[in-house]
Amino acid sequence: MKQWYEVLFENYSSKYDTEPFTQGTIGECDFLESELSGNKGAQILDVGCGTGRHAIEMAKRGYRVTGIDLSESMLKRAKEKAAEAGVSVDFRQGDARNLDFNNEFDLVIMLCEGAFPLMETDEMNFRILDGAGSALKPGGKMIFTTLNALFPLFHSVKEFMDSNAGDTGTKYDGLSFDLMKFRDHNITGVDDDSGVRRELRCNERYYAPSEISWMLTSLGFRTVNIFGAKLGAFSRQSPLTTEDFEMLVVAEK
Repeated sequence: MKQWYEVLFENYSSKYDTEPFTQGTIGECDFLESELSGNKGAQILDVGCGTGRHAIEMAKRGYRVTGIDLSESMLKRAKEKAAEAGVSVDFRQGDARNLDFNNEFDLVIMLCEGAFPLMETDEMNFRILDGAGSALKPGGKMIFTTLNALFPLFHSVKEFMDSNAGDTGTKYDGLSFDLMKFRDHNITGVDDDSGVRRELRCNERYYAPSEISWMLTSLGFRTVNIFGAKLGAFSRQSPLTTEDFEMLVVAEK
């Protein structure tokens, strides 16, 4: 049986690029570039690359980028966009839980919940971090965003999601938050690229900062820094607070 994220991304690539949360690409890539300290020879792995918005923008800036995604439909659109932009990106179909890279990349990115933390078990999410870490060269960095478990303790996730849905027609119903497992369960209604309405039973994991720090430290990362993730404006000057729906993690091997 296919998981909800597999069903969603079978035919959602065009709609995905119009979502409000995908509009901060330039500013986010500015941050990525600053973290590379001008090393144009850096090799980047984009895990859960989707339609390739970060991968393509970084390729435009002269970096060598490999993009991995589970969805063939999203990758097809990513390849079309790369061709339109006149850049070369090594897009590959693959499962983030089974990455087979070893000491190959200077930077691994997982942005906008491209893979982590969508998985249905904590063990699967941990495997993603493990594989991404193994893909890094010594001294390399992993930069990713994930859902902030502090947010639902103080705010309604449904109100936040509804207020940020834009005019895409996406609706969230039946939402419940499991405080024992830090998992959000909801029924998400979306119109796919063909105009077909889909009702998906979604299940996403929110993480506490201490959990992220523990997992990454146990995987051999020397430093772990966590910030608030501001759309299109990632910054080390944004401390994580209970107002941040997402956290920005910068970890160094």
